[in-house]
Amino acid sequence: MDERSHDRTRAARFLGTLKAAIRDRRSRVPEPEPVVPTDQGISPSLARRVLDIMVAVAVLGLVWPVFLVLAAATRLSTGGTAIYRQRRVGQGGIPFTLYKFRTMRARMTGPEVTAPGDDRVTRLGGLMRKTSIDELPQMVNVLLGHMTLVGPRPESVGLAQRYPKELWFVFRYRPGVTGPCQVLVRDEKVLGWAADVEKFYLTKLLPHRVDMDLAFLKDPTLARTVGWLVITFLYLVRTAKPQLDASQPELAAAAALARPADD
Repeated sequence: MDERSHDRTRAARFLGTLKAAIRDRRSRVPEPEPVVPTDQGISPSLARRVLDIMVAVAVLGLVWPVFLVLAAATRLSTGGTAIYRQRRVGQGGIPFTLYKFRTMRARMTGPEVTAPGDDRVTRLGGLMRKTSIDELPQMVNVLLGHMTLVGPRPESVGLAQRYPKELWFVFRYRPGVTGPCQVLVRDEKVLGWAADVEKFYLTKLLPHRVDMDLAFLKDPTLARTVGWLVITFLYLVRTAKPQLDASQPELAAAAALARPADD
């Protein structure tokens, strides 16, 4: 009995030492600095986080065979790695690495905002963008807590730093795989009106997008989150399209983009 007690004591001391070493290591690793000045980040509710994990695990478990096929086809069509990695702005302005299937030819440069007819986009990439299949790897970001299912657009660092200062507050929130502006305002359609796509995006389109996201973020209940997931699914399979009316604030805001704005 004494020997067992002694073993338990040694095990407890070992675990205590290990925990202390982990805490010490974490304390020496500097916290990443925000790349966009903003106030403290705002996390999704516990219920939304549980939903994030459940959906991400289910999607990754169901579609992994599709991942393998798309990965091979993407490598052949783009001449680069199948998974595209880019630094994006996350909750509280903290950068993270976003994962998605590569849709553009490797080693080609151009504007950060992709306009319709961009030569960098492959045929397969265009199809994946149209159906949003290229965004499936973002379920890994959801599992890691970098993203949530419904939230603002995960903006690139370079473009986020060019946002008007009065819109920087949107970076307090955790970015989403989908969201009001990502469903209601498809960039490939709206940006077709603009001669200078980056200028149009930053000065004309962006304020409307942020308004739509904010209308959701002011009351991001679990029911509304599920509602936007359903709307996203129906929109992608082309069986339904949200009506631009005043039934929800974010839908009313989208009506401002129903026709081209003057550039």
